[in-house]
Amino acid sequence: MVFIAFIVAIGYFVGVYLGYGSGYLIGAMIVSIFMSLSGYYKGDKIALASTGAKAVVKKDNPYVYRMVENLCITAGIPTPKVYIIDSPAMNAFATGRDPKHASIALTTGIISALENEELEGVIAHELSHIKNYDIRLMTVVVVLVGTIALLSNWFFRARLFGMGGGNRRSSNNSGGGKFGAIIMVVGLVLLILSPVIAEVIKLAISRKREFLADASGSLLTRYPEGLARALEKISQSNTPLPNASTATAHLFISNPLKGKNMNKLFSTHPPINERITKLRNLI
Repeated sequence: MVFIAFIVAIGYFVGVYLGYGSGYLIGAMIVSIFMSLSGYYKGDKIALASTGAKAVVKKDNPYVYRMVENLCITAGIPTPKVYIIDSPAMNAFATGRDPKHASIALTTGIISALENEELEGVIAHELSHIKNYDIRLMTVVVVLVGTIALLSNWFFRARLFGMGGGNRRSSNNSGGGKFGAIIMVVGLVLLILSPVIAEVIKLAISRKREFLADASGSLLTRYPEGLARALEKISQSNTPLPNASTATAHLFISNPLKGKNMNKLFSTHPPINERITKLRNLI
């Protein structure tokens, strides 16, 4: 709701500033709804395709598939589709709009590097994202963040090429005075900062859901130390996932852009040391 209100506010301001009235606001709402629905129904397929994940069945990798099945029985959710990413990077993610339409992907690197209890902890973490509907929430949030960035970009392109402005100029001359000018300046500042604000909101949500999935996954396995040790091994690996991008980074159990994006403010994940400490406090 916060994101949708944010988009509507941006659409209203841009419409007034450029002299388009309510037309721009309606356009912004249509774009946000269309992109939200696209992300809701197709976001999982896009994420899996972008990482090069390949679907597997039980006979392809019985070890991983049975582990996923057993944990799903314990969690009381349907078994998601299982995907393998051929990469030495140690990572995993879940995606989909609900438990009945979910997928879980693991890299070959994480499967080979972790012990049984550690890999079980990672899978339980990802299944918790599915059970808690985090995958739906984050898919929609990412689409809305993209919508805000798109609206901001449209505005600056319109100003660059001199589009709009007729009604704005006359309305400013007809009244409003200093107060109207102040509101316009505040609106412009918010519009400039809106992509950054949206990204920070997205990252804050992502970090909070990671802590929740750690706790829920540990409750599922009854062994927090397994996930804690897995996170330790993952943190020691500095191999980025080649096909990962900033658009999908928040989906993974650990930041897949290792060595590329180490700014803590814009990190998609909370510090691993903090996650490990919280897990071991559960023991």
